Amino acid sequence: MDVRFIDTTFRDGSQSLWATRITTGMMDAVAADMAHAGFQAIEVPANPIYFKKFVRDLKEDPWEMLRLMAKRIPDTPKACMTGARIHAFGAPPPREMVRLLYSRVAATGGLNRGQFMANTMDQRTRDFPWLLPLFKELGLQVAIALAYQVSPRHTDEYYAQLTREVLKFEPDAIYLKDQGGLVTPERLRTLVPAIVNNAGSVAVEFHSHCTTGLAPLCYLESVALGVRTLHTAVPPLANGSSQPSIFNVARNLRLMGHATQVDLEVLEPVSGRLSAIARLEGLPIGAPLEYDYAQFMHQVPGGVISNLAHQLAELRIQHRLDEVLEEVVRVQRELGYPIMITPYSQFVVTQAAINVATGERYKAVIDPLILFSMGIFGEDSGYTWMDQNLKDRVLGLPRARELAGQGAAQPSMKEIRDTYGASGVSDEEFLLRYIMQGEDDVRAMRAAGAPPRYTGGTPLIRLIAELAKGGKARTIHVRKGGDSLLVRRKAAGRGQAGKGLG
Repeated sequence: MDVRFIDTTFRDGSQSLWATRITTGMMDAVAADMAHAGFQAIEVPANPIYFKKFVRDLKEDPWEMLRLMAKRIPDTPKACMTGARIHAFGAPPPREMVRLLYSRVAATGGLNRGQFMANTMDQRTRDFPWLLPLFKELGLQVAIALAYQVSPRHTDEYYAQLTREVLKFEPDAIYLKDQGGLVTPERLRTLVPAIVNNAGSVAVEFHSHCTTGLAPLCYLESVALGVRTLHTAVPPLANGSSQPSIFNVARNLRLMGHATQVDLEVLEPVSGRLSAIARLEGLPIGAPLEYDYAQFMHQVPGGVISNLAHQLAELRIQHRLDEVLEEVVRVQRELGYPIMITPYSQFVVTQAAINVATGERYKAVIDPLILFSMGIFGEDSGYTWMDQNLKDRVLGLPRARELAGQGAAQPSMKEIRDTYGASGVSDEEFLLRYIMQGEDDVRAMRAAGAPPRYTGGTPLIRLIAELAKGGKARTIHVRKGGDSLLVRRKAAGRGQAGKGLG
């Protein structure tokens, strides 16, 4: 039996373990090799959430990143979670804006497969009827994710019905997305057949996280139950709160008699190079986690935990992480068990952190939770099952009346361009200003200059590159055991200074 793989290293792996701090240079150092490993698709950071990270924090141009990925990975499809929202916590943008965004993203060649959540924010009725045809019109594949949740209302029949509903959109693939790493082998034995038996001829994939330590075993179980494509990552961006390691999963499947359509020899140097970069930049290296029952209680996805820990550390209150996670359990129950995935996981965690930091529950309420209480996100938001006392309290806030009075009128594209002073700029520049809600971050990104590159990632190459930058050394002699390397600086020619190493 053939088993294929979707690689998540650059997108979900980085989000889960590095708080989305993978840079263009880091990806560039290994992308060409990844392209030859035989993956069915490779995830890249290609939606507005990652655009914000690139511009604001990494000071890099996401458009140039996508063009580079298209160049380095020309034949393997590039994939990313996408959707109709550009600002995760704000009102839906005009459809013309969404069309412009993904038209430009597709034009870079850096995205070939859109991955869409089916059971949050009423996508099946609000967005899919117009959004999925748009992606197909742009020549992109469509994969629909069914987000897994542990709650009284997320039963096998729930997922069977969900699978039947999404078939009318003719997706290229359907996959179970276990964003919290909560599914168990026992649960899969009824859940996977409920999905596979209702998917018809559409391929079924499985995506999980190692947060409870069960994902590698669940992957093997899912293949026995009929799944043919698994989402994995390359170490050091595998394990931990990320996806299982491609090396572990592929080798186990081969021992079980399956054919795995991936070249592990090509990926060995990729793993080594990324590990060297992680050590150089002080970034975490994913490691297998022990079983953690607490994960089943708070259900916070790995990428959100990674970002939460990072943010609490910046606020110097990282020692209160356990308190925040305990509060997450209470907030999630009171909201009616919204599926813990973007954007719900972020604002559940944010509200819980505020409750803990202020010392009084719901003393300050974030706008997204007020909108949630209004039902702006639809039935799938959990509005129907929200605690009535909390809903009454939130809707009685003065801020709730302000948000309710803003109406649902959407500005025209011309009005949006005028708002951001973008009437005479390129579509890509306009979109960056719209995503960043102003010019300041974009201007700062441009002023930062070219992003750093990683020329191979090995200690020896880095040493030589650093010594070559300047100084008076004319000879470099490296010896290890019986091996020896001698490098001499070229003599300067007439009228020119000696540069580089020969």
